Amino acid sequence: MSSSRFAFAGAVALALACALTAVPAAAKDWSKIKIGTEGAYPPFNVVGADGQVQGFDIDIAKAICEKIKAECTFVAQDWDGIIPALLANKYDAIFASMSITDERKKTIAFSKRYYQTPALFVTDKRNASMGTSTDAMKGKTIGAQSSTVSGTFLQDVYEPAGATVKLYATQDEANLDLASGRLDAVLGDKTVMLPWLEKSDAGKCCQVIGQDIRDEKYFGEGIGAGLRKEDIELKELIDKGIAEILADGTYEKINAKYFPFSLY
Repeated sequence: MSSSRFAFAGAVALALACALTAVPAAAKDWSKIKIGTEGAYPPFNVVGADGQVQGFDIDIAKAICEKIKAECTFVAQDWDGIIPALLANKYDAIFASMSITDERKKTIAFSKRYYQTPALFVTDKRNASMGTSTDAMKGKTIGAQSSTVSGTFLQDVYEPAGATVKLYATQDEANLDLASGRLDAVLGDKTVMLPWLEKSDAGKCCQVIGQDIRDEKYFGEGIGAGLRKEDIELKELIDKGIAEILADGTYEKINAKYFPFSLY
């Protein structure tokens, strides 16, 4: 037998061996899903008196889990580390009022949106005549939660125009500094700021100024579940669950529990 035939026979044997050993990677079992949330962003996610997380994000996640027949558990994680912890496999998905932005898409994937709201400025009632333009905020100290689109918006738009921007670990901390007179204004999600103004003692000091802010460059396409890019099947399941709770009225019931207007 010529050397070329030996080579051909060897190549065939090698190809056959590879075919026999190349078993497709098993699909992940998504019957159990661990979900990360902040637990410090009421009314969307907060740790209750019983030590369990609760709120709009949590109820939406639970409803989706029921639709896709998955057993879901929740993990509270500080906001600044919420994406790194997802990538480190501490949990499988983030339900924490996270805006879908191009910058975050470089690192993680997102489900379809499950709500969308604008941001707004809040200030002390004594400053009610204060404007929200960059000129009006020049020389003012304004705050937001760190690692949020509101914080990035202030840093990119207002700080270069002469405002001092202070960022906080939680929205509550920013709001309390506003109530204590250490800030001139706070920028935050409308659905978080309005309940603080209307229902909390601290919020009685303050009021909304200006118009809703919806700059898509910063505030993105809405709020979605954060996912690892490789977990395509989980994204498909969560997207399916979102579609089902929207279609059968479940979403509307959860929405009405927290807000007198539609978030979707």
